Amino acid sequence: MSYEIIGISVLWIFLYGYMIVASIDFGAGFFAFYAKYTRQDHVINQLIARYLSPVWEVTNVFFVFFFVGIVGFFPDTAYYYGSALLIPGSIAIILLAIRGSFYAFENYGSKQSMVYTFLYGATGLLIPASLSVALTLSEGGFITEENGVVSLEYLELFTSPLSWSIVALAIVSVLFISAVFLTFYADRAKDYPALNLVRNFALFWSTPTIIAALTTFIFLSQHNPRHYENMLDLWWVFGLSVGFFMIAAWLIYWRRNYGLAFISVMLQYFFAFFGYGIGHYPYILDPFITVYDSATHESMGIALVVAFIGGLLLLIPSLLLLMKLFLFDAEYVKGKK
Repeated sequence: MSYEIIGISVLWIFLYGYMIVASIDFGAGFFAFYAKYTRQDHVINQLIARYLSPVWEVTNVFFVFFFVGIVGFFPDTAYYYGSALLIPGSIAIILLAIRGSFYAFENYGSKQSMVYTFLYGATGLLIPASLSVALTLSEGGFITEENGVVSLEYLELFTSPLSWSIVALAIVSVLFISAVFLTFYADRAKDYPALNLVRNFALFWSTPTIIAALTTFIFLSQHNPRHYENMLDLWWVFGLSVGFFMIAAWLIYWRRNYGLAFISVMLQYFFAFFGYGIGHYPYILDPFITVYDSATHESMGIALVVAFIGGLLLLIPSLLLLMKLFLFDAEYVKGKK
């Protein structure tokens, strides 16, 4: 296996990790705002605060690894994506700054404010929506290069059904993943009023999630037939994804084994995410950047592979330790410390 394949695989693992961890964080922020707005904050906001307090600052570690790695492995991405995503990327960075600031104001300030909670919850949906633009651009047809100048075709982007379907999928996925995790977390805490509420959230957002995924699949077939046909060849991967979705929904509906339900959701997105990525191969940005033509020098690539595999081996045990000390500590989960 070439260093290019290993490199993009490691980066895709980091991006998958960010998708799961950030989705829980972003969705929890929105649910905190919704609960406060509907005067149900006394039911779930303490549970959400116990989860967010130890992890909100480390959520972006996966994203930083991916961002640094993609530029290191494939330098052309900085040229094309850096130019095309100047405005969308700047918006995402501003939203991340607002989210972090108002989380601190809300939780560590002397006053609690509905405005702070609203900004924290709203950015939790706007950030994945803005970041999802990168996936849309990767399908091709939205970026032009003339005389060495890279431009983003905003009219094409904003009028593309594929673009809006990916945005919708990103938002509902955030809410679904977060709701399923919070259901598991509430069950661990034996917080049954919170469990009933977040379980209803999980069941509610399960249907829009599968509809958004199917809609994106349909619009992708119209926009990028090559990618669509490659994904059809991987039908069994997406079949496994749907199967794990059904297992998760069944377990949550019948109030059984919420931990297994969350693992099933993780596997659902794992197979869908990697099926999408493999189907996109060898393109990173169609038609400008491929895994092979745009890769860095071999010696640099091998060094980066070693460094990022080492980072992954360090990051995963660190997160497991964080979970053991805080998230899944019996006394901490129940709010006794």
